[in-house]
Amino acid sequence: QLQLVESGGGSVQAGGSLRLSCGVTGYIVSNYRWGWFRQALGKEREGVAAIGRDGRTAYADSVKGRFTISIDTSKNTVYLQMNNLKPEDIAMYYCAAGPRYIVGVSLVSTAYTTWGQGTQVTVSA
Repeated sequence: QLQLVESGGGSVQAGGSLRLSCGVTGYIVSNYRWGWFRQALGKEREGVAAIGRDGRTAYADSVKGRFTISIDTSKNTVYLQMNNLKPEDIAMYYCAAGPRYIVGVSLVSTAYTTWGQGTQVTVSA
């Protein structure tokens, strides 16, 4: 069974950086497409970064140039490097896996079938 465990969240000052990790167990990370989503209090979940099985990436306009999604196949882990964090980045962040062997990259939550439990990111002004 595919399981995802996020870590790396925390509290930083504006302009700081965090790296979120999504540890994957049960299956090989390269067999899936991956996405990072976030949900702030009172708001809908939104896709912020995604990576397909072919390495193509996609980013929400609000994080382009600041966030980078990557995969380390040797560690079976998906990362989200977040730089120049802003108070508007405050949210619970989730990693998600698409159906096995499906190609393409997507920032839409319905394109993903397995979700982690989330990790909180807080940014102080």
